[in-house]
Amino acid sequence: MRSGGGKREDVPQLELTPETDPCPACGHQGAQVLFQGTDRLYQTTDKRFQVIECDACRLMRLFPWPEPSELWHYYPKDYWFVPEQDTASRLEEMYRRFVLRDHVRFVTAAMRHAVGESGRQAGVMDVGCGGGLFLRMLAERGHAVLGLDFSLGAASVAWRQNGVPAVCGMLSHAPLPAGLFDTITMFHVLEHLYDPVAYLESAHSLLRPEGRLVVQVPNAGCWQFLLLGDLWSGVDIPRHLINFRLRDLEILLDRCGFEIVRTKYFSLRDNPAGLATSLAPWLDPMARRIRQARESPRMRLWKDILYLGLVAASVPFALLEAACHAGSTVMVEARKKA
Repeated sequence: MRSGGGKREDVPQLELTPETDPCPACGHQGAQVLFQGTDRLYQTTDKRFQVIECDACRLMRLFPWPEPSELWHYYPKDYWFVPEQDTASRLEEMYRRFVLRDHVRFVTAAMRHAVGESGRQAGVMDVGCGGGLFLRMLAERGHAVLGLDFSLGAASVAWRQNGVPAVCGMLSHAPLPAGLFDTITMFHVLEHLYDPVAYLESAHSLLRPEGRLVVQVPNAGCWQFLLLGDLWSGVDIPRHLINFRLRDLEILLDRCGFEIVRTKYFSLRDNPAGLATSLAPWLDPMARRIRQARESPRMRLWKDILYLGLVAASVPFALLEAACHAGSTVMVEARKKA
């Protein structure tokens, strides 16, 4: 996959159609339109986009890709969890800590694989760290951590609220020495990038020889997408530029020098909540905060409870689809190829 930057140099911008826009994975010109939609979750725009599928490799992607200057406006302020001091926020942080244990266990195992029998504590960098709660939980377990996010606000929250070192920048331009990290994590990052290859190649350089890369993306091969189509929250128009299936991710990682050693189709944080948000986006706590919904503290608490109930009701289905390797997210541990 190559960088699009929102524009293709080999095809004039005014002539781009789904049939002429080159696929970023295979370069094939020819795609079918699956559906069209707008920002259903955060309502940052009423502009409509298409989701198309390459006729050759079947990679799904947004069309047209917004220019970077346009895409920036689709990321609202506080596009990450910022803990406050009220009861609802404290309950939300407790919930996030509970569901993040799933990620912590997966990454901790990857770090053990990276350091082997050396006995030393592994160092980890989280790319797209947001507010840094995940890194804080790793730091509390004694690991050396570093966060990286393209948002200065997110990096500031990670430092100020969660006490973890974080810097603002792009991984492909990070001024860091090669072979610095045992583990690099990217949770819900690749689907937002014009050029995921540049990020993965940078991660390959920054990892030690036995290093591990942990990647999680929404899984376009899931049952939720099959049943809900454009209502599935995993497409997240217009922020998700590419919609990956596991096969797409395998091809991409192989091209960048990685091989997958472990795969997981269930995330307690993401899969049930993703289904709940697909069914009732107006209840999603983050979306309500970003849209500045008018609600009293009591109404906010009741909506949070209702949303949590919907999440709990979604768990059995999310577990079933994951057991059938059709979960709404896919998380992989990959190692550098010899």
